[in-house]
Amino acid sequence: MNITDLPFGVTDWSEVERIEHTGEHGVAYWRTRNFGDIRVRMVEYSPGYLADHWCAKGHILLCLEGELHTELDDGRCFVLTPGSSYQVADNAELHRSSTEQGAKLFVVD
Repeated sequence: MNITDLPFGVTDWSEVERIEHTGEHGVAYWRTRNFGDIRVRMVEYSPGYLADHWCAKGHILLCLEGELHTELDDGRCFVLTPGSSYQVADNAELHRSSTEQGAKLFVVD
C-alpha cells in the first residue's frame, strides 16, 4: 500500500454515519471513511450474522470485540478474537464472515 497526499487527521467514529447492510442472516453496520483509494471502516456484526456473498476484496482486518469466523472457499476456517487480525490480497482467496455472538472490527481495504 502506498499512502500519499493524506494529511494527519483524527476520526471520531461515533460521528461517522452508520449504514446498515443485511447479510444472509443478521445485519452489519458500517461506519466508513474514504481516503483516496483507501477505505477505512468500523464494522459491527449482529449476533447470528452470516455474509450474503463470498468476498474477493483484499482487507486488513482487526477484531476489537466479540468473535469473527472467517471461512475460505477451500474449506479452511479461522476464528478471530479481540486483538487478532487477518490480511488477504484482492482476488487472492474468496472468504466470508459469520459470527454467533456479534463482533466489532476495524477494517482497511
